[in-house]
Amino acid sequence: MSKMEDMLSGLRRIVTADNAAGKSHIMIDGGPAAEFRTGDLGGLLEIWHDDVSGPLDPKPCEDKGAGKPVLSPDKGKVKIRWFTAGPSPEGAPPEMIAELTRKAFIEIGAGDHQPDTSKHPAMHTTHTLDAIILVKGRVRLILDQEETVIGPGDVVIQRATNHAWAVEGDEPALFVAVLVDRS
Repeated sequence: MSKMEDMLSGLRRIVTADNAAGKSHIMIDGGPAAEFRTGDLGGLLEIWHDDVSGPLDPKPCEDKGAGKPVLSPDKGKVKIRWFTAGPSPEGAPPEMIAELTRKAFIEIGAGDHQPDTSKHPAMHTTHTLDAIILVKGRVRLILDQEETVIGPGDVVIQRATNHAWAVEGDEPALFVAVLVDRS
């Protein structure tokens, strides 16, 4: 088992709902609803995707995390997920990493979210307000003009700016992300 697989083996999401009598219960207790992974380079593990406007109805018992993972939530929705980043494979040519990264962004519907990758191949921009919480690992947040290293428990409020995540060291990183569409 790789370090990445080991880190992901215990992920659990618990989703509540109300039954027909209005009594609360656990409707989902398990792992991610859907996954997109690029081996040990990283991936997206979907938890939930829901509306952010109008009244909340706890009665429907459908898994709103299911479906093909895409980077951004739909218009007027919130997306909650785990995401991972792995260290760059030792000795891998930068061109290979850039090509794999580009293919991954295209596959998750974000081919047009990379306006400038000159600083790092994973630089991207979304049109969401994001709360990104690092759970495990050490990661460098790369922005156009500066960088900072974050550790477990640190929260980044990402506000539609060009950015990338680069793992510090040889351990993969695990994040929780809440992305709110603002378009």
